[in-house]
Amino acid sequence: MAEEGTLILTSSAISNGGRIPRKYTQVGQGAVKDVSPPVEWYNVPEGTNCLALIMEDLGSVDPADSTANPFVHWVVVNIPPTMKGLPEGFTTKDVDDERDDASQIQEGPNDFKATGYRGPIPSDTEHRYEFHLYALDSALKVPKKPSRDRVLDAMEGHILADAVLVASYGTEGAHMGHNNYMAPGQPHIAGPGRPEAHKNSYNPMGQIHGR
Repeated sequence: MAEEGTLILTSSAISNGGRIPRKYTQVGQGAVKDVSPPVEWYNVPEGTNCLALIMEDLGSVDPADSTANPFVHWVVVNIPPTMKGLPEGFTTKDVDDERDDASQIQEGPNDFKATGYRGPIPSDTEHRYEFHLYALDSALKVPKKPSRDRVLDAMEGHILADAVLVASYGTEGAHMGHNNYMAPGQPHIAGPGRPEAHKNSYNPMGQIHGR
């Protein structure tokens, strides 16, 4: 249980440690696929100027490559602290009213070379996906469509608190791959306040399956 006052990231559609529903993946459920899941946050610390959210595939990292970064699925920055979450299917393309708090939000490219959210692709191993929320003491001065690396660099020294929601996805009957193991209490990714951020992203056999 989180300590009182600790920043919390949650989702009404995905339980922490649970499985990502198919509608939020590139497989889809019926006619609905590849929509971003709803996320909510609580206990945003005093002095927060904005929030940032990054979703990555932890299972995409080659454990033998210490310079590898996880595969990026979603980058959202400069979220106003007045907002308590992002609705299902959120995209900045739908925000056309400058009076809307969401008009301040920027989305960056994912590793599918598209802007905004892209869900997982099934893999024969169960991959772990991390939604990482950061509360920041200043707005990020980044390009209009900032990359993960630019965001991590800009956040350096400005993180007031962070929270993580972890979920998994793979084909039916997929097993958890060895490269998804993460010892309790160990850092999940390189970044501010964590081991040095590197610039390479692992792509096994030149494919994007399992992202």
